[in-house]
Amino acid sequence: MDDRRLAEVLGIDLDEISVKGKGALKIDTVYACVRIRSESVAKLPFKVYQEDDYGVRKHSKHHVAKLLRLRPNPFMSAYDFWKVTETQNCIYGNSFVNIEFDPRTGKPVALWPIDYNKVTIYVDDDTGLSNIMQPRSRLWYVVDLGYEQRKVPADEMLHFRGGLTLNGIVGLSPIDQLRASIENQGQANEFINRFYKQGLQVKGLIQYVGDLDEKAKRNFREKFESMSSGLNNAHRIALMPIGYKFEPIAITLEDAQFIENAQLTIRQIAAAFGIKMHQLNDLSRATYNNTTEQQKEFYTDTLQPILTGYEQESTYKLFLDEEIEDGFFIRANADAILRADIKSRYEAYKTAIQSGFKTPNEVRALEEDPPMEGGDVLIVNGNMVKLTEVGAAYRKGGDGAGQGEEGAGEGNPSTTNDD
Repeated sequence: MDDRRLAEVLGIDLDEISVKGKGALKIDTVYACVRIRSESVAKLPFKVYQEDDYGVRKHSKHHVAKLLRLRPNPFMSAYDFWKVTETQNCIYGNSFVNIEFDPRTGKPVALWPIDYNKVTIYVDDDTGLSNIMQPRSRLWYVVDLGYEQRKVPADEMLHFRGGLTLNGIVGLSPIDQLRASIENQGQANEFINRFYKQGLQVKGLIQYVGDLDEKAKRNFREKFESMSSGLNNAHRIALMPIGYKFEPIAITLEDAQFIENAQLTIRQIAAAFGIKMHQLNDLSRATYNNTTEQQKEFYTDTLQPILTGYEQESTYKLFLDEEIEDGFFIRANADAILRADIKSRYEAYKTAIQSGFKTPNEVRALEEDPPMEGGDVLIVNGNMVKLTEVGAAYRKGGDGAGQGEEGAGEGNPSTTNDD
């Protein structure tokens, strides 16, 4: 029994487009959306900060900072680590990272991404109505290593949820929720592929005056298709035996609204992933202004929620309890977004310095330039005054035009009578 016949017996359609898990990446729009999101997250540096009564300080030498910035594990750079993490989030709605701790110090020494398909979540739910004030529920992650199953407690596993969640524990897979739209585009791609493989030959009906048994029909169909279809037979003349007549079925792509349907499907998939159409090279409705605004919306509406989830989960599980109490936290440096736009970056620096928000040396540090002498002083425009002192020059004792009656008093030369 051949493979196709075996698949038919088992009820498997070999011609069906598979969009389960990694199979969805074969759809070009899905691949592009996942690539854009994963690369956008991976290019942002994750840094360690501490907030106390004196403000927020960066801790670049903290052991967690080294893991997130340089090498989460011996096999991956920080860029590859965040890229694989966000890719699994996009496909499965969940991504898992096992934390390897130093048994002596209790500090994390490595972060190991785990394949989503090897992890099962279990909840030891002992929380009833009678125990609601003192719940005893525990969350466990069971990892299938092939040769054994390992039970990992929740505090040793980073669990990022990239999609929606109905219970706060497991994220919903965007691929599963978009199954119909993704299958629609997959079928459209397959249709175009076969259309070109057939040499752009149209389908039709063959009329025959007479009667043919099933074997004769099958033999004629096979011979005619081998003669008239395929790229090698494109634009060649097909010969018809006497008594046969070919009637084409003239349904064009426009009649089937194929292009409109394909564009609608692409927009639906892109919207679900939070990707703007100009990022998929669809510039049909793009202008300079709306493209700039859409790019800002992508970072605020799409990336910011994702980064917030990463920051909160990492902060809670990568720091010791006393470090969390001391105000340590992790934040993705979104300023890296402006690296490619030097004009916007420099204008932001100028505003920050002139408004007294940042010192010149703080700005130089952002550009990885060495500090300069005298650059640690806050600078502000000399014409600025306190709100309570606005109009002081026009009150009693002031000079200049516009003085009121209170300003015209003793000792004022403009009002003294020498006669």
